[in-house]
Amino acid sequence: MFFFYNIIANIAIIISPVIILYRILKGKEDVERVGEKFCIYSKKKTNKNIWIHAASVGELMSIVPIIKKLENNKKIKNILLSTSTISSAKIFKTLRLNKTSHVYFPLDNNYIVKRFIKYWQPELAIFIDSEIWPNMFNNLKLSNIPIIIINARITERSFNKWQIFPNFANQVFGKISLALPQNLETLKYLKLLKVKNIKIAGNLKYYGQINKQDHLAKSLKNKFRNFKVWCAASTHNKEEILIGKLHKRLKKIEKKLITIIIPRHINRTNEIIDALNNLDLNCITHSSNQKLKKNTDIYLVDSYGTSSKFYNLTNVSFVGGSIINHHGGQNPLEPARLGNYVINGPNVKNFKEIYAFLNNLKMASSTSNILTMENLILKKLKTKAPNKNIKKIIKIGNEVLEKNLFYINKYLI
Repeated sequence: MFFFYNIIANIAIIISPVIILYRILKGKEDVERVGEKFCIYSKKKTNKNIWIHAASVGELMSIVPIIKKLENNKKIKNILLSTSTISSAKIFKTLRLNKTSHVYFPLDNNYIVKRFIKYWQPELAIFIDSEIWPNMFNNLKLSNIPIIIINARITERSFNKWQIFPNFANQVFGKISLALPQNLETLKYLKLLKVKNIKIAGNLKYYGQINKQDHLAKSLKNKFRNFKVWCAASTHNKEEILIGKLHKRLKKIEKKLITIIIPRHINRTNEIIDALNNLDLNCITHSSNQKLKKNTDIYLVDSYGTSSKFYNLTNVSFVGGSIINHHGGQNPLEPARLGNYVINGPNVKNFKEIYAFLNNLKMASSTSNILTMENLILKKLKTKAPNKNIKKIIKIGNEVLEKNLFYINKYLI
């Protein structure tokens, strides 16, 4: 099956210039660094002790606490971090890491990944979440470089896709040295995929630190000090219209209300603004730096990596990808960890265990009824006291971080 996979990979390389040109025109590729996807580098080569791959912003933010801890380890001289998206590369520049450098993840072509490994010569490869790459795994194994999957996530949908070619799947997953699943569902599927070494460490997204010296957070609190605020986060297409209609109902009661919308994909900003304007809502974007006015309805966050700053302004958030029926929800842990009561729609199959945990702590409600959502938000806006169960989330987060570091440290030379 690797033979056929490589035929497809080679065809992909042949047509890749057309695909990449299209993506550049769409603003989805970094024109100055696109060569990195073919292992063409402008930066000086330095061998890396550890290589970490996180696909995009969510995976990157979940691994930052691990990276910071590893940078304090004297055994580690350098860390290579790869991601696949422009947004994650932009976030990396704001992190101020000392031992870590960034490159774009290469195309999973046999020749290209061989060049990548030979060029960087990592001693350990760590992949985050659901990043499974057959050629990369095969060549890392041939080079005797351990492969760790941390915060591993395999959904029923992705498992079924792998099962179309079960022998191929077993060959790919069999090359994993250590898997640390983030939930019981993933644990089950990893066992079925013949991963030999699996340890329970938990979901890294339970962990998070609040930077009390964060200047952006302070300026935002000052900016919104005269308004009531709630958040709608990780929203997808059509969900913003529901939120807009909900805002109009809420503002009849809370005259100084502003709804903060943090879309899952900020490239939809203009589309969202048009939809909200059609509802006669006044909308301003975070990047515009406009002052808030009495008639401001929606504050649209059109930047990545700042969600936590906005969760700190309120105690209630809607988490999207849950009203529409084909995404399976988005992770609610960040707003919950920061004291927000979470409202979500019924479609959260990708995060069933987390939502069950939050429901048990009375920190979440599932509904797609606009009247129920209205009543929940109004009730929460009247209470400022944080939920006492936040301490349980923080405790779990600290334990998860330490467990992940414990297992990673076993592979450090």
